[in-house]
Amino acid sequence: MNNNTLNDDIINEIEALVRQLNDYNYSYHVLDSPKVSDETYDKLFRQLKHLEELHGYVHPSSPTLRVGGAPLEKFAKSAHRQPMLSLDDTFSFDEVREFDKRIKKLLATTTEVTYTVEPKYDGLAIELTYKNGLFIKGATRGDGYTGEEVSSNIRTIRDIPFTFQDTQEIDIRGEIYIEIEAFRLLNEERLHEQLPTFANPRNAAAGSVRQLDSRMTASRNLKAVFYGVGYLQGAGFATQDELITWLHSMGFPIPTMFKVVPSIEDAILHIMEIGRLRDTLPFETDGVVIKVNDFTQRDQLGYKTRGPRWAIAYKFKAHKAVTVIKDITISVGRTGTLTPVAILEPVKIAGVTVARSTLHNWEDIRRKDIRIGDSVEVERAGDVIPRVIRVLPEKRIDNTMEFLVPEKCPACGARVIQDEGEAAFRCIGLNCPAQLHQRLIHFASRQAFNIDGLGEKVIELFLRKGLIHDFAGIFSLDIQTVQGLPGLGKKSALNLLNAIQKSKDITLTRFLYALGIRHAGEYVTKLISVKFQTLEELYHITPQRLIEIKQLGEKIANSIAQFFSDDKNLTTLNTLLSLGITISNPDYKQEAVQSKNPSKNPSKNPFEGLTFVVTGTLPVQRATVEHYIEQKGGHITSSISQKTNFVVAGINPGSKYDKAKALAIKIITYDELLQM
Repeated sequence: MNNNTLNDDIINEIEALVRQLNDYNYSYHVLDSPKVSDETYDKLFRQLKHLEELHGYVHPSSPTLRVGGAPLEKFAKSAHRQPMLSLDDTFSFDEVREFDKRIKKLLATTTEVTYTVEPKYDGLAIELTYKNGLFIKGATRGDGYTGEEVSSNIRTIRDIPFTFQDTQEIDIRGEIYIEIEAFRLLNEERLHEQLPTFANPRNAAAGSVRQLDSRMTASRNLKAVFYGVGYLQGAGFATQDELITWLHSMGFPIPTMFKVVPSIEDAILHIMEIGRLRDTLPFETDGVVIKVNDFTQRDQLGYKTRGPRWAIAYKFKAHKAVTVIKDITISVGRTGTLTPVAILEPVKIAGVTVARSTLHNWEDIRRKDIRIGDSVEVERAGDVIPRVIRVLPEKRIDNTMEFLVPEKCPACGARVIQDEGEAAFRCIGLNCPAQLHQRLIHFASRQAFNIDGLGEKVIELFLRKGLIHDFAGIFSLDIQTVQGLPGLGKKSALNLLNAIQKSKDITLTRFLYALGIRHAGEYVTKLISVKFQTLEELYHITPQRLIEIKQLGEKIANSIAQFFSDDKNLTTLNTLLSLGITISNPDYKQEAVQSKNPSKNPSKNPFEGLTFVVTGTLPVQRATVEHYIEQKGGHITSSISQKTNFVVAGINPGSKYDKAKALAIKIITYDELLQM
């Protein structure tokens, strides 16, 4: 960065781009009316980023700040200049009418009071400080008097304006939330990454805002809505209606279905309307907020210890119901993870009939003491999979059954194992039908059997047609079966069969890698091939023999030994060999294993002796990162311990990030890994 090149012309150019892009952001995210194409926006964004990096000048309202920055050690405390108090809850319209009576009594009036009504967004309360129209900081509600400063995370939320046309100093209050669809996609991604899912949108929003790494917050697609003010220096507002109109004019998102009503009975009618549309709204709402509209009347009414006298929250009935667990079944995921699923006596929750609920894992079952036959409370948060909240022990019958972890996979009959330090149980079956699609893609990949033409779409086609049921099925395909299928004419069919035939000559390293054994990447399979000359030497091998290879830790050794101790897997391997697969081993050189001196070639093995955990979504595929580490002599594990040297963290690193921080393990980015 060269500040010497900074002059007024460059500053003006950067600030003009900032204003232009912020205007486009407002039109797109707040007004839902894009002014330019994504391509045009991206081009201007890149131009701005280039100028900022070239000249070392970033305006405080630059949209480039929305992508997040380096992780923080911890959040600073931030005191609220006016307390952020909570609202009293009401659960019936009679209680709402009692609220109106109290208001009239305190105001000494018999005339109707004007109220405002708006949905209560289920998110995290937030306060933003602006000075002269420029965003200064953002803080969570905390205990109402002191919150956590989360300014770097707030900057990543595109709904929030960095600047607006105003000269006063003001604390603007609202809610950070995540829409139901974004919440569903986030949980799907976490399931894919084998991370714990969020229980509900509010937890997801709160967890996202409190990320120490603002890049994680930026990836969560958070939204914001604003409805109040705290400290205010300058011109005030006469009514809530006036405040909402002003917020909207300054570019702040405001509550949907906000309405000014002339009486409490009209407020109740609007509450009923919001309740009727509740399940069609894109966000989760657990109630409605009713406020006295007139700010002078609010001053008269004042505050109680916990909150204002001039506002209440009417709470909808929760999306919960009580039902009975008829059975518990097991779902086997594409990576072999076994997930228990409760089969429920069908029950309606928020207009939807629920008959199944995920139980997450066996630790969850043990902790809640869930049994077949139990009466349970089930919650449905938005459109996501329902979950069992708790067992009702007072309704437990005598013949309830505990559900134990199966010893065999229900999909293929192979052994089920649990990795040390992990809650999940996993099937190790080589031909498990639940995992077959992903296993076949890996088996045919370039680093494995390298079968040209047998890509993901062709494999999917063969599985759909029932032509392949296991690895051996690949080598049993013939021209009559393949030719004529969609995308496979005579020439392409012959090319594919020739590629399959050619792949039968393979090295032991590539063959072992093709099997997709957990924790056994290319580097690990190469180490094994150096130590063991033939495939058969690995049959029923013990972890102790594998640990003789210095670079292999206990977890990897256990995983490989478990795979080669399963008789079904060994039968599959023998079947493959009987189909004409010949395995050579040019890597075998036992003395090389015995000569364990990593300093002999430090330039090629900079990670020798170092253990890495890779977590989160990275700029490239995780397998590529792990392969890179293994090529450089590093060791990959899936769980964090005191033996871990580095955690390579991407977007959404989840609990592994927190554990690494707790153990004071060095956390690095993908770029920092490449620089090591």
